[in-house]
Amino acid sequence: MQHDDADPGFVYAPPDVPLRVLHADDSLILVDKPAGLLSVPGRGAERADCLIARLRAVYPDVLLVHRLDLDTSGVMVFARTKAAQGALGQQFEARTVKKAYIARVFGEMAERQGRVDLPLTVDWPNRPRQHVNHDTGRPAQTDWRVVRSGGGETRVRLMPLTGRSHQLRVHMAELGHPILGDPLYATGPARAHPRLMLHAESLRLRHPDTGVMLTFTAPCPF
Repeated sequence: MQHDDADPGFVYAPPDVPLRVLHADDSLILVDKPAGLLSVPGRGAERADCLIARLRAVYPDVLLVHRLDLDTSGVMVFARTKAAQGALGQQFEARTVKKAYIARVFGEMAERQGRVDLPLTVDWPNRPRQHVNHDTGRPAQTDWRVVRSGGGETRVRLMPLTGRSHQLRVHMAELGHPILGDPLYATGPARAHPRLMLHAESLRLRHPDTGVMLTFTAPCPF
């Protein structure tokens, strides 16, 4: 069974796979993160193995910019200078970084595209779960577009406009189409998959040094 990276009870068994560096220059490193690997260290020595630690063995100057959930694979960007880290952080905060994900979700979606606009906050009694809360939740929007459907599931492209914790997972579950393999928001046959079927397919950002817009992609593994 898959587990969430914030669940204190899970047994962490990171995949033994080589680093997949998509791009590296003096300011940036783009990596294709495998599912099952923490972005940053967790609590305890047994959770020290993570993507940034593996990168640091090759690029000692690597700096964190953002994270992906444990069970999500795909494109992540890291900085190599404080200036680049600050510039990239500002782009994420201003929501000028364009992110696209591929997901396999339960059920065949009736519409071809749409937007989910539901505010999210932590579900304190059930951490690390998040939930919709119209009183205390922070704004969260996700655009989605069907790629294809059939056989009781849909492949969908997800474009988050905000970056809330578990945003894509909660939003799809709220539509009645949880992401396959999700240990927190899917139940029954939708949960019975070898991994969370969510992949960060592309990341479009402005290079902090040149100002040129760049798009980096990683092929979907499922």
